[in-house]
Amino acid sequence: MRSGDKTVLAYGEALWDLLPSGAVLGGAPLNFAYRVTCLGDRGLICTRLGRDELGHEAFEKMAELGMDTRLVQWDEVAPTGTVEVDLSDSNSPAFFIVPGVAYDKVEPTEEALRAAEAADCVCYGTLAQRTAAGRRTLEQILAAGGQGVLLLDINLRPRCWSEETVRSSLARADILKLNEDEALELDRMFRLDATSAPDFAEQVIRQWGLSHCVVTFGERGAYAADLDGAAAYVPGHRVELADTCGSGDAFTAGFIHRLLRGATLADCCVLGNALGALVATQNGATAPVTDQDIRRFLAEDHARVVEPALEPYVAEVSEG
Repeated sequence: MRSGDKTVLAYGEALWDLLPSGAVLGGAPLNFAYRVTCLGDRGLICTRLGRDELGHEAFEKMAELGMDTRLVQWDEVAPTGTVEVDLSDSNSPAFFIVPGVAYDKVEPTEEALRAAEAADCVCYGTLAQRTAAGRRTLEQILAAGGQGVLLLDINLRPRCWSEETVRSSLARADILKLNEDEALELDRMFRLDATSAPDFAEQVIRQWGLSHCVVTFGERGAYAADLDGAAAYVPGHRVELADTCGSGDAFTAGFIHRLLRGATLADCCVLGNALGALVATQNGATAPVTDQDIRRFLAEDHARVVEPALEPYVAEVSEG
């Protein structure tokens, strides 16, 4: 899996997921940056921690995970971010995201802007845009981007986004990644009346000038399409779930890792599905997954789970 020399910058939240089993370091940008690092890319996380116990623990944990912490900022007043996670529905965790925390106040430092300019990909979502300060900083980060692709992993969290934020985020993006529930939300918001995932992807690519759109379906896999009319659906894997925290972020990391190297949409989805499934078999969003784990998983004969409406779009792939 490792072929190095790609730099991926994730902007936004670093926080603690307060699971029933205990606190686990997470946040979609952090999870994503960690997974691309594990795949051999240079993953950077531009975020902010509080000068509190949880902040220091988060920083130490990031270092233990081998993450590049050069763009981690410190806040002397605001606390480190936390989220209360309810896993009573294992397929759809419920979140209470504490407001007024450090990652709401990320600043556009010179080092962050230089990193964005040099990055092959900048990934962002909507949660870190819930404050005016977060939106202003992201605007500067994206404006500083050089030739890298802008990846919007939209992550619509309850009470943490607005239609205006979604519109402005789409207007800047090259790639849109979202899950099926988020696709339905955007379909309603923009009155697309899409009849299927392929129809939805075609419409948002055309309307927003995107290069790619990727819709994930959990264990039922993922559908991806691009501006040139290429498309692929790759079914998912049936695995024994521990929890699904971070599995979507892992999918995104696998997908962009291969896309940055010119892989087909199907091959991008293959790695994304495998990495997402492996993460879902573990507790927490940042449990280690190695190259060997991925290779072994892809070599095994797992039961596949097909989204019936997408069966005509199943791509022929060689996994491994």
